[in-house]
Amino acid sequence: MDTIDRRRFLGMMGASAAALTAAPALSACGAGFGGGSSAGGGSAADEVTGAFDWKRAQGKTIKALLNKHPYTDALIADLKAFSEQTGIQVKYDVFPEDNYFDKLTVDLSSGRASYDVFMLGAYMVWQYGPPGWLEDLGPWMRNTAATSAEWDPGDFFPNLLQADQWSLKYGTPLGQGGQYALPWGWETNVVAYNTEVFGKLGLKPAETLDELIEMAATIKRKAPGAGFDGMYGVAVRGSRSWATIHPGFMTMYSRYGLKDFVMEGGKLKPAMNDPRAVEFTRKWADMVKNGGAPSWTSYTWYQCSSDLGAKKAAMLFDADSAAYFQAIKGASPASGKIAFHPGPKGPDGSLATNMWVWSLGMNAKSENKTAAWLFLQWATGKEHLRKAALEGNHIDPVRKSISQDAAYKDKMKDLQGFLDTFEAVADQTKIQFTPQTQFFDATTSWAAALQEIYGGKDAAGVLNGLAKDLAPKVAG
Repeated sequence: MDTIDRRRFLGMMGASAAALTAAPALSACGAGFGGGSSAGGGSAADEVTGAFDWKRAQGKTIKALLNKHPYTDALIADLKAFSEQTGIQVKYDVFPEDNYFDKLTVDLSSGRASYDVFMLGAYMVWQYGPPGWLEDLGPWMRNTAATSAEWDPGDFFPNLLQADQWSLKYGTPLGQGGQYALPWGWETNVVAYNTEVFGKLGLKPAETLDELIEMAATIKRKAPGAGFDGMYGVAVRGSRSWATIHPGFMTMYSRYGLKDFVMEGGKLKPAMNDPRAVEFTRKWADMVKNGGAPSWTSYTWYQCSSDLGAKKAAMLFDADSAAYFQAIKGASPASGKIAFHPGPKGPDGSLATNMWVWSLGMNAKSENKTAAWLFLQWATGKEHLRKAALEGNHIDPVRKSISQDAAYKDKMKDLQGFLDTFEAVADQTKIQFTPQTQFFDATTSWAAALQEIYGGKDAAGVLNGLAKDLAPKVAG
């Protein structure tokens, strides 16, 4: 799951704003897997020649910075296999989610190479890419001397590779320019629901937003009489954090065809005050007031997930992993009684879904780039990721072959609706936000505006004020 509230991350990015401002804009030429170059005018990948060899960097040691996470657990458990295959040793530091990005930002902004490789979210490419902190992996991917033919980049879901690929130009879409990280694990944002209360109340998963709003209120009103004391309708995030916007809210917002920003006259313009966006936001706030958690403004993914597992929430509209860890056998009071559904469609039937992507990147200042690239290949390769999916909890495979693997499907078959939901939304799941370096500040302000509307303030007035405030910050 993504981190719960990266306030400290925002603070660190603010502290390094001077570095971001002073750094020259890095442009990428061409499309495909990267086109950027290193400061020296080329890529260290160009120095790798001859036949591919897993032992090419034998005897080297690399250092990894990792976030505490189930993906990390699976990686560490399998590191011996990497060292045996390559002769490379991996040292690593693991930090908890609430200060992981503090550590990474400080290290990268310092210009040191304390870590060769690290975990990052795709949104962080928009912060770390422009100042030149991330190695463009495109030249490594194209070099057959550096990259095993078995690695097979065509096996990744293309929308996941595109999530880490950007031109570093304000407001330009993803999927072009440099490949600044590789997808490692991801999450779709869908609806999970308690089958027991649905059965007792005669409910079926909502197919429209209006149905979801009505259902959430109905459950909050009727669930106590059906033996579910204190249960409310739907858990969604509500804290004053960018992370409130990106799961259920942005997914449904996108299914309505709405945008966060639009490009006009070469500049980004806030679009969350579009009349249709205002009406959507008003509906979302009403849904929470009438069918959500009483203390919604403090809710992160953790509270949402916990309430589903504790039978306090009948539904969860969030990361599928937030429900998965409550649904598996013995995990919570609701385990065995949680099912998955793609969630309401947009007015035109859209299942556009926003995603979170845990990715792996390389420090542009690393002095062990060949060894680091071999590690990135291995960690995102079919063999390790299949093992992580079957023996660990890489529940949303980044590779198509693993998603279709019979053993993977067998592992997930007892989770009602999980595989069908994954397959229904996988191709329509992407980063729905507009890439821009003010992303975290802008979405945190958006979350604050959502709280104000929930508190009773006029939606149009609040969102017009937000757009006015953001306009000069994101203009480029």
